[in-house]
Amino acid sequence: MNKLGKKTAAESAYRCLEDVIGCKWSVSVLIAADEGVNRPGAMVRHIPALSTKVLNERLRKLVRYGLLEKRSYPELPPRTEYHLTTFGREVMALVARIRELDRTRISA
Repeated sequence: MNKLGKKTAAESAYRCLEDVIGCKWSVSVLIAADEGVNRPGAMVRHIPALSTKVLNERLRKLVRYGLLEKRSYPELPPRTEYHLTTFGREVMALVARIRELDRTRISA
């Protein structure tokens, strides 16, 4: 923290990574968005055992951290989509690397 008690950018990025990577649902939502599953209803169907309540909590958190961008369309019925931000794509590169390490370790 700086002298004013505010988190620095590095601390915020680390806290985000720690919080997101440590949560299986957050990672699953990011993976779904990375795979092009952008609508909440589709995410619930795409991710086994994920409830709508938990999904909504994770989406809010991921938007707050700047990993996802929420896009709302003024249609009837209303349509909302979530897309990875630039920061979200960077985090997904880390997730992909961790998944690759896991595959390598298992096959060794």
